Amino acid sequence: MSEVISQTALRALTAKWIGAGKQVAGPTRVKPDLILYSPLHSADALWLEGFVRPSNSIKEFVFPKQEKLYGYRIQGNSVELVEDDAPLPEQIVIAARPCDAVALPILDKVFNWDFVDEFYNRRREATTVITLACTVADESCFCTSVGLSPVSERGSDVMLFDIGEHNYEVLCLTDKGRALFDGKTEKSGQTVRATAAPEKKFKPETIRSFVSQHFEDPFWQEHALACVGCGTCAFTCPTCHCFDIVDAGPAAGNVRVRTWDSCQFPIFTAHASGHNPRPAQASRQRQRMLHKFAIYPEKFGEILCTGCGNCTRNCPEGIGVLSVAMEIDRA
Repeated sequence: MSEVISQTALRALTAKWIGAGKQVAGPTRVKPDLILYSPLHSADALWLEGFVRPSNSIKEFVFPKQEKLYGYRIQGNSVELVEDDAPLPEQIVIAARPCDAVALPILDKVFNWDFVDEFYNRRREATTVITLACTVADESCFCTSVGLSPVSERGSDVMLFDIGEHNYEVLCLTDKGRALFDGKTEKSGQTVRATAAPEKKFKPETIRSFVSQHFEDPFWQEHALACVGCGTCAFTCPTCHCFDIVDAGPAAGNVRVRTWDSCQFPIFTAHASGHNPRPAQASRQRQRMLHKFAIYPEKFGEILCTGCGNCTRNCPEGIGVLSVAMEIDRA
């Protein structure tokens, strides 16, 4: 016997969470052709079907685009720091894709490596992730090529499986997940429908070998010609985590903030002297692939990519990890 919940009951439960003051986020239709993970103010705004995946990722709910680290007051020649110790409200992300949820334990490693990032960890601990197993894929999906699948459980507290007729099987994976659905499901003989997984499109070991041994290869120049350096690939990627820290003055309330950054921006590696070790887009494209398939695996033992395909779908020129990786694999 399995535990199931109807879509009607799931929406009612979502409304209850919102009414209780929990911060709830999930897929919403913000434009006719655009689905994004967004804060939910009504359970009716939750979008559960009819699309492959949102165009952004859930990382922004544990690693915000802009985050206040602390404030400061300037008094004469002294600076007084103002800490913000207000507790974070409980946060629930519902209907996340498995390729988004699995990114969180990948990010845990870099945010707890040589420095324990309490800002990230507080949000992470306050967040419960409910994933919805994929039933469809498009040509940009490649989770199976990086060792994952449409039903990967890692990073999820609860996984929902669409079993048809607007019903979902509920698989609770952690205590946080069980606390949300305890007493909210019904017993049923229905079971999970098979999901169509994307075909494997390249071998990660081939990519790692190439990027490690072809640092100055003309390949990088050829494949960066169309790149405009907009950073969309990094900003919509579930695992990219580059950031900058800046002090905003009186007009912004005297605060130090952390903001997203990207290795694809020309000034990302610019030195104060004017020297830039990655002066061209080719070197920045190379760095992106090198980091995901060689540097991060060497340091943390896993690929810095979940195969979501967002970098390709959102790129104005159609460039992404998949197209570059497939070209390397073919070569």
